[in-house]
Amino acid sequence: MENLPKKVRSKKLSTRVDLTAMVSVSFLLIIFFMVTIELAKPKAIDFNLPDNEWTYRGTHISCGPDVTRIVTILLDDNNKIITYSGLLFTPIVDPKVLNYGKNGIRQELFDRRKNITEYSTAIGKPKNGPIVIIKPSKKSNFKNLVDILDEMAIANIDTYAIVSDFTPEESKLLALK
Repeated sequence: MENLPKKVRSKKLSTRVDLTAMVSVSFLLIIFFMVTIELAKPKAIDFNLPDNEWTYRGTHISCGPDVTRIVTILLDDNNKIITYSGLLFTPIVDPKVLNYGKNGIRQELFDRRKNITEYSTAIGKPKNGPIVIIKPSKKSNFKNLVDILDEMAIANIDTYAIVSDFTPEESKLLALK
């Protein structure tokens, strides 16, 4: 019996599977999807709306913003800026043509912010600053819009809006100046 061939036993392979790589890949996928979901969320800018109460020539009215706080900036071609305060048919500060820079629109925004803040403090609403309405015309370029937004940041104007529609009076004003 000694000459009988020995039984060859097959080697048993390990039944354990190394999951280290799979765990790493799954964590990477989880992080990837979390980041893409966060980036896909729509981003909104905080927009401070004005109060619904305002005073006009001593009369308290509860239907819209304080017109004394409104500053309108019209952007036209050739770097032309026309600005006025209040409403165009009853302006607090008459329309004037300005240019970009420190002695132009920036100085006007600083002056208007100072006057409006002093007025708001006098009537008991110290946190009410100017409301700037930016109206770029079809002739203005994108650079002018970016420049005026830079001026808003420099002048520390918190509440402003970009509006695309012009009143007929504003269109006439742009054609005149």
